[in-house]
Amino acid sequence: MPLPLSVLDVAPIASGSSASEALQRTTDLARLADRLGYTRYWFAEHHGMATIASSSPEVLIAHAAAATERIRVGSGGIMLPNHVPLKLAEVFHTLEALHPGRIDLGIGRAGGTDPQTLRALRAFDPDQFPAQMAELLAFSRGEIPEDHPFGSVRVVPGDVDLPPIWLLGSSGASARYAGSLGLGYAFASHFSPSPAAPAFEAYRAAFEPSADFSEPHAILAVSAVCAGTEAEADRLASSMDLAWVRLQRGAFEPIPSPEEALAYDYTPQDRAVVARYRALQVIGAPEAVRERIEAMAAEAGADEVMITANIHDHAARLRSYELIAEAFALAPATLA
Repeated sequence: MPLPLSVLDVAPIASGSSASEALQRTTDLARLADRLGYTRYWFAEHHGMATIASSSPEVLIAHAAAATERIRVGSGGIMLPNHVPLKLAEVFHTLEALHPGRIDLGIGRAGGTDPQTLRALRAFDPDQFPAQMAELLAFSRGEIPEDHPFGSVRVVPGDVDLPPIWLLGSSGASARYAGSLGLGYAFASHFSPSPAAPAFEAYRAAFEPSADFSEPHAILAVSAVCAGTEAEADRLASSMDLAWVRLQRGAFEPIPSPEEALAYDYTPQDRAVVARYRALQVIGAPEAVRERIEAMAAEAGADEVMITANIHDHAARLRSYELIAEAFALAPATLA
């Protein structure tokens, strides 16, 4: 079977443009991904970052789903500690009612921001994650005991179920938990240096079939920049070299242009940061990108690859996804 490809979008904010423009551009990419045959389109949740505009993935999901026809749209992910389980159940029941069979609920246990912003969000302790998950599922399934203080609470709309749930991880810590609940599992290789293969093995070993997943399904998230030539791809990728250096210093700034990044005077320490970051990226011309992604998927044992591309130029970002789709010979298809 051909390797399914999907899109992870953080609505990157490029220098010289605004967060509003970044949000508007998500529609362009979602429609392109839908037309090219990508399987799903997920939005991340981050707060208080001048580099990323996707602070409200649930709103972006509704917008993208209404602008597309076939592709599944979801969260990659909703950071559960930032949300009340009942409200989250209501939101995703509503999305499922509006776009039946096309919504995914990807859930993470991190906060997606800095400690001060987490306090402003009134975020829960991440150690409460299992209890929050249990409460979310109980509300959705109507399994709160009658003698519980919330026994009379109902999720509305109640004539639909939660969409399929995917648990997100970057170290493997959540892999067995995802498998034991019969959830999908996605691993963040686009920023995590930890190998995905052990996490996927643990996930599959613990997997128990569920209503949504009769068998395990593991997604590998990969950062990729593709262009017509290796030199052009390398030039485009230079933007994130500088962005990553700034991030390591705690500076959250819009993604710089390649011109700004190439003119920057990197210290030896900066270049070491760039080298570590580059080792996680797939950068090159179409055939080289395809070969590298296929090798990464095979090594990890992934069932699907989800691609994120934070490129300064919007047209070049769209073209990167287009070239990758062509290299993999993607074709639109009706999803089961």
